[in-house]
Amino acid sequence: MTTTLSYALEEFVQEMSKLVDEQPDQETLFDRGSAHLERLINSRDAIPEEYSIPMPGKNHGTYLLHYGDNGLLVTSVVWGPGDHIGPHDHRTWGMIGVVGNGITETRFRRVDDRDREEYAKLERDRETLVQPGDISLLIPDVDEIHQMDNYSDRPTVEIHVYGNDLRGLERSSFNLETGEIKHFATTKFSNC
Repeated sequence: MTTTLSYALEEFVQEMSKLVDEQPDQETLFDRGSAHLERLINSRDAIPEEYSIPMPGKNHGTYLLHYGDNGLLVTSVVWGPGDHIGPHDHRTWGMIGVVGNGITETRFRRVDDRDREEYAKLERDRETLVQPGDISLLIPDVDEIHQMDNYSDRPTVEIHVYGNDLRGLERSSFNLETGEIKHFATTKFSNC
């Protein structure tokens, strides 16, 4: 990981907003967007300090950093030691960049024929230790179902960038043992 001297969150938001407004194809969006996100996560002042620690009394924190009229959503997510979230989807494109520590991301693919509502059979696709400076891409309906685990004894800090506001967006979590699908929506962030 190479730390850059300075690349402010505001610069990143401006560049990403301009990119999203251009409505590029997915490959261009991810190529150019990843370059912007890489600069941000490698900047020593990527996000304010208060958005890089878990909420007081909690082991987790999800902080809204930006939401724009064009749908661009930028958050800081802090996974405390031992933090875990099971398989879930996003229903929008996404880019996740690790700022500090590391996190284990397990990706799944759906292998059922999707003929039963509220049921999905998932197969483990790959497991990756995502480290500082790394970026993970989420492609709706293709490669977006993942599980996140912080097996370390330190918080992991990530910056998440999405094409839609997750607040109110119906998403799904998946039970690996029963195949049950549960629907949920983010209702708020830790700071608002």
